[in-house]
Amino acid sequence: METGNVTTPFGRRSMTLGMLANQVMAGEIKPDQSVDKWKLFRSLCEAKPLLGIGDRALAVLNALLSFYPKNELAQGNGLIVFPSNIQLSLRTHGMAEQTVRRHLAALVEAGLLVRKDSPNGKRYVRRDRAGEVDEAFGFSLAPLLARAEEIEQLAAEVMAERLHVQRLRERITLCRRDIAKLIEAAVEEEIPGDWQGLYREFRDLIEGLPRSPTTSQLELLLDELTALRTDILNRLEIRVKSTKQRGNADYIERHIQNSNPESISELEPGFETKQGAIAEQDNDRGAVTLEKGRGEAAHPGGQKEEEQSRRPVVRNDGGGLKSFPLGLVLQACPEILAYGPDGVIRNWRDLMAAAVIVRSMLGVSPSAYEEAANVMGPENAATVMACILERGGHINSAGGYLRGLTRRSEKGEFAIGPMLMALLRANAPAGRKVG
Repeated sequence: METGNVTTPFGRRSMTLGMLANQVMAGEIKPDQSVDKWKLFRSLCEAKPLLGIGDRALAVLNALLSFYPKNELAQGNGLIVFPSNIQLSLRTHGMAEQTVRRHLAALVEAGLLVRKDSPNGKRYVRRDRAGEVDEAFGFSLAPLLARAEEIEQLAAEVMAERLHVQRLRERITLCRRDIAKLIEAAVEEEIPGDWQGLYREFRDLIEGLPRSPTTSQLELLLDELTALRTDILNRLEIRVKSTKQRGNADYIERHIQNSNPESISELEPGFETKQGAIAEQDNDRGAVTLEKGRGEAAHPGGQKEEEQSRRPVVRNDGGGLKSFPLGLVLQACPEILAYGPDGVIRNWRDLMAAAVIVRSMLGVSPSAYEEAANVMGPENAATVMACILERGGHINSAGGYLRGLTRRSEKGEFAIGPMLMALLRANAPAGRKVG
């Protein structure tokens, strides 16, 4: 049986106070103390970052435990295992003997094993006449039994920390999604504000995170993203409240007007565009002002439907597409800049001129582009053309794609905002991801 005496290492290996402390601790095991060796090994795998051991050292320890004949580590069963390096190499799937020796030394240094060397440094066992182990020389597993509670506690701490980090990453992912979609909604709804600046601030926060962040860095990022999301929500809530109040006032005003029995607003004739007319949208009322080179003209409401169908009616009744700031379009679609006059796009006229060049280059027919301009508006048609150029490598037929978007726009099923925001994210500098 194991004597429990302090032993010094064989050969040139020196004795240290740490080794002495481990042997003293191993001698303080309670007589009835026991632990399942494989359950303890799983706890060791969890707690390895805090114990300072690696995967290969654990593989060697797993091989040592496999030579222990019982499932329960206990003082009464003896705690010495004595396999040779060749046997350990076989049970570690061919690990080199030199590597095995190095990881054995690491396990001893970590206080998980104690060497009990024989006089000649070999590992062997002496048995009595009954075949029972009288004395063994090899590695003592006593430190594992003595530190079982400590190892399980360390494993619990590592698991709790891992769960905390996982939840931090989940909350960061939710914050990122909320911020991106709220900014996208604000841009699409044309809500006043420096949304590009907020988006750049958002990207700077994400890109400033290291590839392998610490828990404190994740907590700081979550706090900053939460503050940014709160700021965006406050801005949008103010807009929603003001829109609601304005909507109630408009409703009361309309109610008073409609209560006038002499009102003939329901019977006023509609307006149509003539050849050479310029349509200018009034953003406040959705009205359309028509200017002609030689005056204005209006046709009575009783005009024949056959004549009315020849010319498109330009209007904004709340169901059409909304145009976006030119700066945002150019930031999302930088490739269109090369086709502007002198390689520069200063205004919407330059963008529409560049879109005509791109249309011809991509093989889009004039009729398809004209139809898109009639349905979406000239600015939005030019914006869509810039988006198609930006995604040219993913679109087989630019003309067919444009006609498909035109049909969807007629049905109210297409919005430019999501397309622009997707390109804006794709053209932003590549940042490190979380989670």
